[in-house]
Amino acid sequence: MSERIGVFVCHCGTNISSVVDVEQVAKDAGGWDNVTVAMDYKYMCSDPGQELIQSKIKEHNLTRVVVAACSPRMHGPTFKKTLERVGVNGYLMEMANIREQCAWTSDPGELATEKATALTRAAVKRVNFHQPIKESEVSVNKATLVVGAGIAGIQTALQIASAGYPVYLVEKEAYIGGHMAQFDKTFPTMDCSACVLTPKMVDVNQDPNIDLFTNSQVVGVEGYVGNFKVKVRTEPRYVNLKTCTGCGDCVSACVMKDRIPSEFDEGLGKRSAIYIPFPQAVPLKAVVDKESCLFLAKGKCKQTCIEACQVNAINFQEEEKFTELEVGSIVLATGYKLFDPSIGPQWGYGLYDNVITGIQFERLANASGPTGGKLVLKDGSQPQRVAIMHCIGSRDENYYAHCSRVCCMSSVKFAHQIKEKTGAEVYEFYIDMRCFGKQYEEFYNRVQEEGVQFIRGKGSEVVEVDGQLTVRAEDTLLGVFREIPVDMVILNNALIPQEDSDQVASLFGLCSGEDGFFLEAHIKLAPVNTAVDGVFLAGCCQSPKDIPDTVAQASAAAAQALSAIALGKVKLSPVRAAVEASRCSGCMSCVNICPYGAVGFDKEQKVSVINQALCKGCGTCGAACPTGAITTSHFTREQIMAQIEGVCAQ
Repeated sequence: MSERIGVFVCHCGTNISSVVDVEQVAKDAGGWDNVTVAMDYKYMCSDPGQELIQSKIKEHNLTRVVVAACSPRMHGPTFKKTLERVGVNGYLMEMANIREQCAWTSDPGELATEKATALTRAAVKRVNFHQPIKESEVSVNKATLVVGAGIAGIQTALQIASAGYPVYLVEKEAYIGGHMAQFDKTFPTMDCSACVLTPKMVDVNQDPNIDLFTNSQVVGVEGYVGNFKVKVRTEPRYVNLKTCTGCGDCVSACVMKDRIPSEFDEGLGKRSAIYIPFPQAVPLKAVVDKESCLFLAKGKCKQTCIEACQVNAINFQEEEKFTELEVGSIVLATGYKLFDPSIGPQWGYGLYDNVITGIQFERLANASGPTGGKLVLKDGSQPQRVAIMHCIGSRDENYYAHCSRVCCMSSVKFAHQIKEKTGAEVYEFYIDMRCFGKQYEEFYNRVQEEGVQFIRGKGSEVVEVDGQLTVRAEDTLLGVFREIPVDMVILNNALIPQEDSDQVASLFGLCSGEDGFFLEAHIKLAPVNTAVDGVFLAGCCQSPKDIPDTVAQASAAAAQALSAIALGKVKLSPVRAAVEASRCSGCMSCVNICPYGAVGFDKEQKVSVINQALCKGCGTCGAACPTGAITTSHFTREQIMAQIEGVCAQ
């Protein structure tokens, strides 16, 4: 029995119809084999458009539907549900993308209409071979893994834990808080960063639903959405977390006291080989730096820290340990690193005293920082003239093309703090001011009124002229070249991906963009999802963003994880590969090429087998199979060949 196909062509407002003769496409489709009805409509994805499709399915007893409109990725699920509401399997529908693949890439005219007609004809040819397939379901483990304990990871963990579900929070550093713990104030309200962050860090440490792993990294991930198995490696801290009181006696007794550059203070302060980096640290426990500890590195120390510890918390025999976790969802909140401006000698970083980075300024301005919050030069004097340079390493084709988003507002914040602390003259060198957030423009205007001088032109060079730091830049508003002598230069350097982002992406099966940040499933519709079901993104590992946006995205990631947990199950797409055992030669080409690790090998039967829960239906294995033993449902040979025939037919 021949199929009864309905073809529905969308104008998409004028997105398609301004380039393609939509009425002609529908008219042509009406004369094709098995097409029972063909028509066009202004907005096919609207409620009236969907109701139109449903009414025609009932009226003409349609068995297949073709929608010629826009992206199947964006609107495919919408039209599948349209069919299902009238009792037709959603996979008996095919979309022809005549917007992105035709109207948006073609000039108006006959050729565009011919191409749209060919794409629609291909969909009609293909849909004849569609088969009704159904989604499957898997149960969901109620625990969630959160990787990274900066503000994004902390917010995600607290949101999920507050709903009563277990969370494993894994942080590679010895303490949580990330970069936000280093900040002094936060724009635009100028709240104390620690005042905002510390209560959340304490909540993480005290919440019975959160199991915190510090000094730890994920080293293995197996399984699939709802049922991941994760291996976590914890490096030795050499201090017992349960017995250490955080008193600091060991820190004071260390023979390397105040001799090692502090990473937390960005090298501006000193720490001991055993240390607590800042007063509000969570966990408030000491940790031993094995690279700096004389006993661990050389075996020569008198171990004065052990003698000083009244609770016997120090144990130099501690070894790394591995923990196996089972979780249903994973949230990556691995954050960012800062661009190293010493790469570009033109900025003078590392060459001249008093050329510092933005995060170093945060530590100088912080009351718990190396200078107690006093903004001073290296010789201890107060600066009279300060330059702040935007976009160091970002918006620069020589380094990173992306905008770091936070630089404009953090630079404005720096200027306000400098004025507040010293009354110095402040010069800001910028390309464009991007004050995009709530109350940001108002804060920018306030700082302008405080007398800060904004110079539109990226500072091109920092040099010393007769022992005086000098910033050279083109003032593009005045059209002149300027040289401004200053006492201090603050380089607001770019937010860039973590050094190990490639390894992390490989570990979790993710993709990265050209800029190195992790790719979301869809930039608009699924900004926290990834190509791997059950793995979500939060914070700056996805792209640079400020604290409010980071917290918002972290809450969104938590909501995604909670939706699956609350339901107790997730649906898996039925578009999956399958092996015809009688044709499999056992060459294992498919095993080695599968990007999702879904293909295994049965040694007894000597054939490949596919884990349906892991398979994403990408078709890579089928393309690699030399015997044609692997087929992917909804992408069979007959369907693809029919589609090709439809495109090529005249």
